Amino acid sequence: MNWTFDICLKNRNILEGFLNQFSLDELNKIPDGFNNNLIWNIAHVVVTQQLLVYGNSQLPMLVSDEMVAKYRKGTKAEHEVNQDEVNEIRTLLFSTLEKTQDDYYNGLFKNYTEYTVSTKSTLTNVEQALEFNNFHEGIHLGYILALKKSI
Repeated sequence: MNWTFDICLKNRNILEGFLNQFSLDELNKIPDGFNNNLIWNIAHVVVTQQLLVYGNSQLPMLVSDEMVAKYRKGTKAEHEVNQDEVNEIRTLLFSTLEKTQDDYYNGLFKNYTEYTVSTKSTLTNVEQALEFNNFHEGIHLGYILALKKSI
């Protein structure tokens, strides 16, 4: 699983680069033709990882219920994020991944509720969830790259 965690860390470093590159106004901008903005996509990957890995393992998530409600699948950017929220999302990009890795290697993930994802694949264990999460984060990196060109 070292490889899986390493890929996720590298993607999250790229995502942090966007937080450094764009102003607060640019992070919040929803360009014509898009449903969401840069910051929504970044927060969404954090929330989705928590739902896939911790939620489906019946373990407490490392993000608030409020954050889940704002950024889970099916939501869209409905409010402007302030700098404090950007800072929290930046911290969560890495703190959630580090804690997930520690929890995984410490054997915390014992149960998993099967979950069928949008590709119609069914996740049956935490390893599959972690691997699918990297695919999911890659999709949103693609969205972010498209958004970047429109800002």
